[in-house]
Amino acid sequence: FVESDDDEELLFNIPFTGNVKLKGVIVMGEDDDTHPAEMRLFKNIPHMSFDDAAREPDQMFSLTRDPRGELEYPTKIARFSNVYHLSIHFPKNFGAETTKIFYIGLKGEWTEAHRHEVTICNYEASANPADHKLEQITPQTHFIS
Repeated sequence: FVESDDDEELLFNIPFTGNVKLKGVIVMGEDDDTHPAEMRLFKNIPHMSFDDAAREPDQMFSLTRDPRGELEYPTKIARFSNVYHLSIHFPKNFGAETTKIFYIGLKGEWTEAHRHEVTICNYEASANPADHKLEQITPQTHFIS
């Protein structure tokens, strides 16, 4: 299990190797006051800290004690359809000094990340006649009389 050390807050940063469509979250804790009472989800904020947790979450849940992991909290799929980094903040529990979490389950679909790499191109500012071979053109003159 993971237990908070000084207070009841816990923060998990979860990077993914691809893009995830997150559909649900399961949280297991003790059947006592150390179980988290609230969960806040943030997407695509790498290296999130407790200072960043003060911002508005992408979705928030009030949790119920679930020592067996039977409850799944569904996410707003439209909001969590392209997640490459997930931060889960547990700001409070049911009254204990520390928070204990035994399991966090994530349900969703993984797809390979589409990484756009730098393309190296050479552009001509002006044409170089030596690069462009032309057939000999015989000039013709037309006189209008």
